[in-house]
Amino acid sequence: MEERFAFLAEWYDPSAALLRRYQLLYYPKDGSVEMFDMKNQRTFLRRTKYDDLHADDLFVGNRVNVFSRQLNLIGYGDQYTTNKLGSKKERKQAADFYTEHQSKSFFNNLVQFVSSGPVIAMELMGDEAVSVWRKVLGPTDSGVARKDAAHSLRAQFGTDGTKNAGHGSDSLASAARELEFFFPSTAGHGPSNTAKFSDCTCCIIKPHAISEALTGKILKSIIENGFEITALQMFSMDRANAEEFLEVYKGVVAEYTNMVDELCSGPCMALEIHAPDAPKAFREFCGPADPEIARHLRPNTLRALFGKKKVQNGVHCTDLADDGILEVQYFFKILDG
Repeated sequence: MEERFAFLAEWYDPSAALLRRYQLLYYPKDGSVEMFDMKNQRTFLRRTKYDDLHADDLFVGNRVNVFSRQLNLIGYGDQYTTNKLGSKKERKQAADFYTEHQSKSFFNNLVQFVSSGPVIAMELMGDEAVSVWRKVLGPTDSGVARKDAAHSLRAQFGTDGTKNAGHGSDSLASAARELEFFFPSTAGHGPSNTAKFSDCTCCIIKPHAISEALTGKILKSIIENGFEITALQMFSMDRANAEEFLEVYKGVVAEYTNMVDELCSGPCMALEIHAPDAPKAFREFCGPADPEIARHLRPNTLRALFGKKKVQNGVHCTDLADDGILEVQYFFKILDG
């Protein structure tokens, strides 16, 4: 049987202002492509040789052009493609990131581990940031860290020299290169986000909670209560974006203007949450919008634990089940795109 790779792809049709979804099939033997319209259940493009698309272009998160249409590859279309190509791009990215360790004996194990699942990348700023962060991390080997720096992150959360909880740039030059890798100055060239856009709901950790150093506690509470965080990213919202995102509350709640002020008052963190009946389950876990009411009626909810007042209530969550995917798309497709 001839080898073929299948992908789920989306194309924004400007004339209809619609996001159209296709199955894109690629045949490496002759470089031909085929497209199937998933909504209308019919062939959109019969198998045609197309020299401008190559196997190296095919990975989830990439944007490819097929006969003048820019397609976003949002998922693998079958198990064979997942097994064959699923980790190829991630391994290459990990190898590129750790290129200075290429001659070391631990290189392959390091690349395999780092590409085995999602990671969180952060830009940390402060006086002597490189040396201070490395001190917080502790020695590279977690066993050594437990002896020499018992309070360091690697001593507390690492297991060995590879699974050692965190990475830290070793110089200003390395920091500049590594920041460019994750947060490129040229849009669209960094690692893609991990959002799935299905069976999900949206959570936003509000700026006041981030400034009060509550982020870690909130994330820990979410995970410990059985929710899966499938995408996470920091955003700095301008007023126009905040007003657009919260427009559903305009004229409905008296606090609308204050809600907008809060959301664009500093960085916020957007999360895609997965769980059975995610919008309803997560909304119940967040609790009443007013933290004072939450503390009286449902003291173990997120807003009861981390909220201050009705606007600064720790987190935003999707209210309506039908809006879960839309709110996630707003952050991880529109703003991130």
